[in-house]
Amino acid sequence: MAEKTALLESDLSCHVCSETFRDPVSLSCSHSFCLSCLQRFWEQSKNKNCPICKINFSKNLVVNFTLKELADSFAERQEAGSEQAVSELKDLLKSDLGSLQDKRDKYKGVEKTYKEVIQGSKKQLLSTERKIRAEFIKLHQFLKEEEESRLAALKEEEEQKGKTIRREMKSIQKHISSLSHSISAVEEELQKHNGPFLSSYKATQSRARVQSSLSDPQLLSGALIDVAKHLGNLSFRVWEKMKDQVHFSPVILDPNTANRWLSLSDDLTSVRYGDKDQQLPDNPERCTNYADVLGSEGFSSGKHSWEVEVGDHPSWIIGLTKDSADRKGKIFVSPKDGIWCLEHSSGEYTNGAGETVGVKKNLQRIRVQLDYDMGEVSFYDPEDMTPIYTYRDTFTEKLFPFFSIGEAGDAKTADIKMCQSEIPL
Repeated sequence: MAEKTALLESDLSCHVCSETFRDPVSLSCSHSFCLSCLQRFWEQSKNKNCPICKINFSKNLVVNFTLKELADSFAERQEAGSEQAVSELKDLLKSDLGSLQDKRDKYKGVEKTYKEVIQGSKKQLLSTERKIRAEFIKLHQFLKEEEESRLAALKEEEEQKGKTIRREMKSIQKHISSLSHSISAVEEELQKHNGPFLSSYKATQSRARVQSSLSDPQLLSGALIDVAKHLGNLSFRVWEKMKDQVHFSPVILDPNTANRWLSLSDDLTSVRYGDKDQQLPDNPERCTNYADVLGSEGFSSGKHSWEVEVGDHPSWIIGLTKDSADRKGKIFVSPKDGIWCLEHSSGEYTNGAGETVGVKKNLQRIRVQLDYDMGEVSFYDPEDMTPIYTYRDTFTEKLFPFFSIGEAGDAKTADIKMCQSEIPL
């Protein structure tokens, strides 16, 4: 078909302009040309020869209407086909245009998010700096007070021992004065002549022997400051005391994962459902579809446990989630979607399969326990370590503490809190 079309196009093309005939005329040599093309050629060549075979043509030019009809029909078909082809190509190009616009919109969306991340990062910088300074101000204040207390204790010991030493010295000085008088009296007695000496000898000797019989003076022990008491293990003893002033939480919440409706405490150990939609960047780590937040540290081996104070909060989900669980789309809090949890809602406790979990009383605290290597996630009532529910599974990636919080309503407990534990040595 393509060969026939090419042959027909050649037969209907002018040999001068190489386009489809317009008002074709045929010469006696059987060569055909557009009327205007042939006339222009003859004007330029100053003769009426055929442009191809050079045979002279003397007759008047007459339009070959049969050839004209064929050429016109062919031109119309070509034009119609060309328009269809152009239309199809434009449709394809429009589709490409749409793809380009979609791609640009995606890039603009990421650009917008990056701008939000930059702004959010600046806010985080200022907020975190302020909180760090506040924490160190408290630590500095504690250390300053502890320093002053210990210096005061040192000074008080020096003063007390100084008083004792001064009292002893006063007594010693009295004895020295008394002995000095006795010595002077004996020396004077020895200078007397025989008569006066014999008359006063007995009394002088008696006084001298009384004072000579006094016990020898003894230095008090412990008169010096107990330096070892003040300096020994000083930093350790201060640190031990500091433990009463600071707290350790086995789970720290990650604000970069928190849904925009959640508010975290300054120390990142408690969370509540807030009363406003915060303007936060939609970074990849953030949970956007539900009021969820993750712990900052994940686990890929070993045993780990922590306790969460829930009080009378009416709506919460507590457990663990795998790192790759969807944080943007619609998911179910079940092992199938990578979440192992205990849920409380409408006064009932359920597991990830929506099955009711029986408890003897309303739970104020929940203990979450992970044995990664054994593939177990367990929940207990920490008051008496009564088992609540245990999942058994095979873990293949890092697991993070998971929390989902609803509105507190009229409940006394608005915040879900991590319980403090002993500071690990």
